[in-house]
Amino acid sequence: LVSFALPAMAAEWALSAAQKGLLATALFVGMLAGALIWGRLSDLVGRKWGFMATIGIDSVFGLLSAFSPNFSVFLVLRMLTGFGVGGTLPVDYAVFAEFLPAKDRGKRLVLLESFWAFGTLAAAGLAWLVVPRLGWRALFIVSALPGLLLFAVRTYVPESPRFLAVSGKEEEALEVLRKVAAINGKELDEAATQLTAQLTTELSQTAQKSSVKDLFSRDLWKTTLLLWSIWFFISIGYYGIFTWIPSWLRTKGFSLPAVYPYSFFMALAQLPGYFSAAYLVEKIGRRLTLGLYLAGSGLGAVAFSLAVSPTGIVGAALVLSFFALGAWGALYAYTPEAYPTIIRTTGIGSASGMTRIAGMLAPFIGALLSGSSLIA
Repeated sequence: LVSFALPAMAAEWALSAAQKGLLATALFVGMLAGALIWGRLSDLVGRKWGFMATIGIDSVFGLLSAFSPNFSVFLVLRMLTGFGVGGTLPVDYAVFAEFLPAKDRGKRLVLLESFWAFGTLAAAGLAWLVVPRLGWRALFIVSALPGLLLFAVRTYVPESPRFLAVSGKEEEALEVLRKVAAINGKELDEAATQLTAQLTTELSQTAQKSSVKDLFSRDLWKTTLLLWSIWFFISIGYYGIFTWIPSWLRTKGFSLPAVYPYSFFMALAQLPGYFSAAYLVEKIGRRLTLGLYLAGSGLGAVAFSLAVSPTGIVGAALVLSFFALGAWGALYAYTPEAYPTIIRTTGIGSASGMTRIAGMLAPFIGALLSGSSLIA
């Protein structure tokens, strides 16, 4: 949203390139704190609490930012919005993964991540329709309203039964499973109930408290460092380019209204990237799919750096968008499964935190490399 609204905001508040970079960085500071804090809390006190709180924070402060009287207030409100957004990522993926059977879990996790592209597409489409007519403030108002609705919807999602089981809450876990069965028109017969109780008991017997240092245990430290590196470097490439895409297009001679349809089509390219990755993670595996799409996104970034014409820039950005978001989809399928339940959201949150650190650095790198040529 910020990247799509940035040209109009810059015109209203006469923002410098450094201020625009600071705005993007402030959002990622909030997201970093949200990913680390909410990821850890959800492993300590449960998924449901974070599942509700993060979407509420995201929506309320997102709405308030539309009424910012000046740039400084907007900066603070977007940072608080980021605190909610950053928390939704580790919590939501853990909740979803822990309600899914092993069969097709990877594909479904990638499809869940694909809705990030639908959201980006909606943001680009709204910017195209709303900003030229009603201004950037209307864009933030319209985009915040669905989150308030989602806050109400999420009250109906129960606590993760797997988390309850590993936390030693056997009866609560069984009750959630009975409710899930009832919602799906099923009933746990005696044999199924006994088997479920046995499995839940086995999980509860291994209940233990987790610690952040568990991420660097003998079994997990290589996984943690590898995932941190992947999340960091893919984010440097993606955010370093896409944060500045609307502004870069203007430096190449595009008028302000024309920036929005091009941004929309670049967002559209993310969808086939996700869907193809969702297919491949089950056919050739998480790791190979991730490797292929990371290589493709790297080639797209190189092509973007060499492009000089508007057509070349847009074409390279489409390639990068396709592969980068496919890689992110595979990464979201791989990461939750790489950690045991008791440390899962802490692991996802810390990996996601690397994305936020990269997101803080990437806009400044873009502004530094663009220098005074970055207008609007």
